[in-house]
Amino acid sequence: MIHKERNPQIQALRALAAVLVLIYHAKWLDGGYIGVDIFYVISGFLITGILLRELETKNTLSLLSFYARRAKRLLPSSFLVILVTAVAGYFFLPASMRQSFAKDLVAASTYVSNFLFALWENDYQNLNSTPSPFIHFWSLAVEEQFYLFWPFLILVLYRIGKKRAVFYGVIATLVGSFLFSLYLTERAPIWAFYILPTRAWELAAGALLLFVPELKRAKQLLALVGLSVVVVATLLFDESTPFPGTAALAPVIATVLLIATRSKWPPFVDALSRSRVSQWLGAVSYPLYLWHWPVLVIPSIYLGRELEPYAVALLLLVTTILAGLTHRFVEEPMREVKISHHVVFKIAALATSFSVLLGGVIFLQHSNTITVGNGIEFSLEEVRSKPINNNDGCHIHVRQTVSPRCEYGDVTSDQTIVLYGDSHAAQWLPALDLIGKKRGIKIISLTKSACPSAEVIKELSSQYDVKDCQAFRDSSVARINRIKPLAVILTGMQPFTAPYSKESARSWWMAGESKVFNRIKDATRYPIYLTDTPLPQVDIPDCLVANRGKECDTSRPIPAEVAAGLIAINPTPWLCSRTCPAIVDGVIAYRDKSHLTVAMSKHLSPKLETALARIGLF
Repeated sequence: MIHKERNPQIQALRALAAVLVLIYHAKWLDGGYIGVDIFYVISGFLITGILLRELETKNTLSLLSFYARRAKRLLPSSFLVILVTAVAGYFFLPASMRQSFAKDLVAASTYVSNFLFALWENDYQNLNSTPSPFIHFWSLAVEEQFYLFWPFLILVLYRIGKKRAVFYGVIATLVGSFLFSLYLTERAPIWAFYILPTRAWELAAGALLLFVPELKRAKQLLALVGLSVVVVATLLFDESTPFPGTAALAPVIATVLLIATRSKWPPFVDALSRSRVSQWLGAVSYPLYLWHWPVLVIPSIYLGRELEPYAVALLLLVTTILAGLTHRFVEEPMREVKISHHVVFKIAALATSFSVLLGGVIFLQHSNTITVGNGIEFSLEEVRSKPINNNDGCHIHVRQTVSPRCEYGDVTSDQTIVLYGDSHAAQWLPALDLIGKKRGIKIISLTKSACPSAEVIKELSSQYDVKDCQAFRDSSVARINRIKPLAVILTGMQPFTAPYSKESARSWWMAGESKVFNRIKDATRYPIYLTDTPLPQVDIPDCLVANRGKECDTSRPIPAEVAAGLIAINPTPWLCSRTCPAIVDGVIAYRDKSHLTVAMSKHLSPKLETALARIGLF
């Protein structure tokens, strides 16, 4: 995405890729993230071309010179954005975020953020939770890792068998990486999205263009096909699209077609590509990409809410201005500066070391205390702690489909209550554990991330897969039917909209509740549905740390209706009056933007016990 190229069509493709990413993060088009894939194909084409030209001219590669050029080209703008983002984040983000913010800063500075974001499960396609201002650095890390290994591979292959060997190496990389991408997209979607081994085929697809004979016919038609595919993919893809996998073929093949036909685009497309706006956007595409995400996300986190469309548009204008200034006063001057490779590497090492040191300083400034208006302090660590079933292996996650033994309460009792559902079921285990111990009842926890007990098909995510979820449901229902418990308490996070369906959220969810009721109705006298807790609009601990006041009291109640046959218990009145506050009875209600705190779950245990007693359970 960052190589000098005089061809105006290549520059226009850079502009297109950058604009797509910007409109995606502005939440204007759900499929705009394919701009990253367009960048990858361009990079593979340009970098491999540079390497091959040097090999054919000199019969060798100066790896030192190559890496120095990359560092000189990439690091100044990157370091500037990292530095400004670090300072802005320190002053404008909640002190409770500083540990994670500092870790992300260090990861971005050292170009390993793609692996660390995957390890820390930062889902790029699910940015509704508090996002990292550095998360967009993952794609730059992929490219940097490509620049590190690709020249070595090209040099070795060229020495083995000249350009023919390089060609076979490119083919092997493309095929092997694509097959691995298919495999990992299904089994570990976050890792598949972020890492070089599943993205290398996209870069190799660009490299393959250097070995393909020039097209003689139908260039204009193929260019239109490529452009149309980009448009269709942008409109049809969204956060539920498994990616990269087969879906990434669309932007990759489209970009290959557009590069292959660049000498003969249709007149109106060619004219647009040569326009001053397109060429300028292409020239500033790298700083545009660097600046856009922190400019968009830091104000949103500071305000504790999503930004209005006019504010997003204004921030994109600010991004464009910053990109232009960075290009003029950083990129262009650095391009002209004549310094030795040794000096380049020395400056790069110093800049990276400074960024890491800065991250360490910010890390140490982390606040672990929430102080509310009346001077009462809460431990942030305790507020964010999760129920015991999250830590003992009983709340299962991606690729897990069968719950372990998972017994709580009075584990010696013959009477059993089963808690069944997703993390919004797991949040009630502390309350039920206390009830079980008091009443002499065994509590069995059957919970899995992102898999509610209501048998609905949700949007795909890093934790949700249709087959996995159904397998978990089948194993859980089979266990319930074997146990014949006194009661089954079902619940789950209930969305306000129905994915993959034109029907209303109500009918979609009620149908799912009816399905699970029919599967367990003969196993228990008390099929209880605990309706969902109110949904916070902000991350509650972060909001309280930042002293946002009433903005923290904006959680939205969930409809309390349940399907016929289920016994309803509605916890909303326990948490809301006229509003749904962040602090109820002196207890912080939520540990994040979704789940009850352990303390609140325990605090509500008497109310849940009373509700269970009213329906005759005890």
